[in-house]
Amino acid sequence: MPANLLIVESPSKAKTLLKYLGKDFQILASYGHVRGLVRKDGSVDTENDFKMKYQVIERNKKHVDALVAAVKESTNIFLATDPDREGEAISWHIMEILRSKKLLTASRTFKRVVFHEITETAVLNAVANPRDIDSDLVNAQQARSALDYLVGFNLSPLLWRKVRSGLSAGRVQSPALRLICEREIEIRAFTSQEYWSVHLDTHQGRSKFGAKLTQWQGKKLEQFDIPDTGTQQSILDALSGQSAEIQAVEKKKKSRSAAAPFTTSTLQQEAVRKLGMTTDRAMRTAQQLYEGMSIGGETVGLITYMRTDSVALANDALDEIRAYIGEKFEKEYLPNAPVIFKNKAKNAQEAHEAIRPTSIYRSPDAVKAYLTADQFKLYQMIWKRTLASQITPAKFDTVAVDIAVGPEAIFRATGQTLVFPGFIAVYQEDTDEEDDEDDEARLPVLTVGDALPVDKLSGEQHFTQPPPRFTEASLVKSLEEFGIGRPSTYASTIKTLKDREYVILDKKRFTPTDTGEVVNKFLTEHFTQYVDYNFTAKLEDKLDEISTGKRDWIPVLADFWKGFHKQCEEKAGLSRKEVTQEEMDEDCPKCGVAKLAIRLGKRGRFIGCTTYPECDYTRNLGDDADTAPTEPEVVPDRTCPKCESALHIKVGRYGKFIGCSAYPKCKHIEPLEKPRDTGVECPECKKGSLIERKSRYGKLFYSCNTYPDCKYATWNPPIAEHCPQCNWPVMTIKVTKRRGTEKVCPQKECGYVEVIEGPAPKAEKVESE
Repeated sequence: MPANLLIVESPSKAKTLLKYLGKDFQILASYGHVRGLVRKDGSVDTENDFKMKYQVIERNKKHVDALVAAVKESTNIFLATDPDREGEAISWHIMEILRSKKLLTASRTFKRVVFHEITETAVLNAVANPRDIDSDLVNAQQARSALDYLVGFNLSPLLWRKVRSGLSAGRVQSPALRLICEREIEIRAFTSQEYWSVHLDTHQGRSKFGAKLTQWQGKKLEQFDIPDTGTQQSILDALSGQSAEIQAVEKKKKSRSAAAPFTTSTLQQEAVRKLGMTTDRAMRTAQQLYEGMSIGGETVGLITYMRTDSVALANDALDEIRAYIGEKFEKEYLPNAPVIFKNKAKNAQEAHEAIRPTSIYRSPDAVKAYLTADQFKLYQMIWKRTLASQITPAKFDTVAVDIAVGPEAIFRATGQTLVFPGFIAVYQEDTDEEDDEDDEARLPVLTVGDALPVDKLSGEQHFTQPPPRFTEASLVKSLEEFGIGRPSTYASTIKTLKDREYVILDKKRFTPTDTGEVVNKFLTEHFTQYVDYNFTAKLEDKLDEISTGKRDWIPVLADFWKGFHKQCEEKAGLSRKEVTQEEMDEDCPKCGVAKLAIRLGKRGRFIGCTTYPECDYTRNLGDDADTAPTEPEVVPDRTCPKCESALHIKVGRYGKFIGCSAYPKCKHIEPLEKPRDTGVECPECKKGSLIERKSRYGKLFYSCNTYPDCKYATWNPPIAEHCPQCNWPVMTIKVTKRRGTEKVCPQKECGYVEVIEGPAPKAEKVESE
């Protein structure tokens, strides 16, 4: 066995690294974290300097055992976990496990090695220049883990008791939820306001263009100066029959520089906007590109480390990029000196490089055949953004023309022409907001004093719009701007919000659920300080100071715990009613005695009587008291098949359904519309037939109508045909864009596929003349 052992986090790196390091090294993976806090209260001892109780993570126990066995046979152990705080902490945890096994002997050396890209040069250089484990980085990560544990293990049980079980709160997750909920409150409180603009259509020669009224009767117009149709009509009437003349022409040259190379945050934002990925999917794909891909028989890391706040590029990378631009582009595209970017993000840690290709000469087209669709799209975006960052600015000619119509009105027309594309020839950044600034509008050559025809004068009605709901990209941007958490945690934070059903994505924008709003209301009212954006950001500053040795971690925890623990104890006496109910100034129309309240049930918020169960009056939130039905809708000519009580049409979280009126004594329910029967006999029980159903997320599937007696189900539409390969009595029809329509055996172990119709041909691009 080789005397040198290199330990990494991911097994996918091993093949690449072994090629670089040769037979003198054995390479093993920890498979991520090896130890975690014991998942029970008291694992962080707040009375004893926050001493932590760790245990080996069960799913990784076999990998830890393999590491221990390999260390026993090795002389030089190199800890090459990821180059961040988490990676540093994993190396420390491995050392602590080895210490407990009494393997830290004088006959063995243990060194930490760090590389930010998996290339031969970087790896060999790292191994040749090892260092000790950085205790400051480890302490910062331990402090973060302890804070997250203390918040989670104290706030989450409160939510279980006061709201419902299965909920959670988190140090970063809760302020993120607050952002989404506060935006929703802004939208609900928003009152749309009407305003008008007045426009002139004119032309010179064959060139038609438009202008907007900017001055009226000697006054510059503001947004709401033309508030209604009557005002705009009076302006149009006053301008009727007036002549138009060019009063001023202003020409300027404008340039725009490229965006900086990607950081973790900007990569996530752009992957959401440009590629339609989720933040979680983008980070998983980036991890694959970093760890290494097999390219033409050679395994190589394609990008540098993807968890970074830095916008800087290494000098070697800058030299290579500038050489590439010099070879592939005309000389005007290469700046005289490298373009240097400065980080604007709050709490930025600039120890690493920006995210970039490990070699700019490895173009997207050259590696496309070896990558999945997601890998290619993300790599192409990183490659283009990096290359564009070192190309000269784009140049525009802009012109603004003031046109006088009569003695009282000034209209303005603006135009912009791209005269040199610069970096735009390679890459242009997307935004969440619609922006017409870059639209090219060419104006003819116009001269002061020229007369213009008035082709048309018209008014256009507008209404102010509420602030938009957050997308994943804009939420990440706001979290970073506030300094909440670290960009590397945003993907998991957003995933938790969705998994806990605190938010839903509607048209790629976040809307808080009723549960999310109740949880946020509880936290903002009773734990205001701990979901405050500035408090969370200041805590991140302290963690950063711990990581650089400027602050001790135990006093930071002690300071946090003192106030937080007191708050938790004070709020333990709150009743569930105080948290989940919001009393209204409206009497119950059924009992006439008590007030109504907005309450939280299993299926969301609703309005109900505060004396429940004595009075069972309820209505949907938003229904009018005068029109809301007080009596349930009865299903005619039918009774419950289980207890013979009346059946009612009810409304649940997934829409209307039929349920027994004796609920909760009888829990019989059935869909309002009878599921479509495919007529295909169930291949498992051979008693029922397969019917079409909808999953909780609205996706169709097909299952036996004798459920729960028979639980057979399949996602694809079934047909009554035997599989030619395994003779299973049912086949399914599967339709995909890539493969077309196929007849597929639902038995995975069989794998039989028969093509019925190939994929539709891609539409050819038609170039305009």
